[in-house]
Amino acid sequence: MALFGAMTVFTKGTIAVIFCARRTDADDSGYADAADRMEKLAALQSGYRGIDHARNADGSGITISYWATDDDAKAWRDNPEHAAIRETGRGKWYSSYSLHVARVERSYDWEK
Repeated sequence: MALFGAMTVFTKGTIAVIFCARRTDADDSGYADAADRMEKLAALQSGYRGIDHARNADGSGITISYWATDDDAKAWRDNPEHAAIRETGRGKWYSSYSLHVARVERSYDWEK
């Protein structure tokens, strides 16, 4: 997973799904494979707009996926393959997490 990939400006009203998690030490390669698969699968979903993510050495991390509408974000939540991986994550890869859904009001970027 890339750290904060391509710089993207999102339109007002874009849905941001903010996933904050603390990883366990279990099955690093399985986690990496699943995360890569989920990123590719999400990109195929209707309304997908992009993703940003970062992880600290202590296992805490954040992933933000962006969606055109709340219904698109809910459809991703309800995707059967995503739901199965989420259950594996709860049982194996995460010690805790929180999820927040927000609407983008302003979006801009800068790069040197």
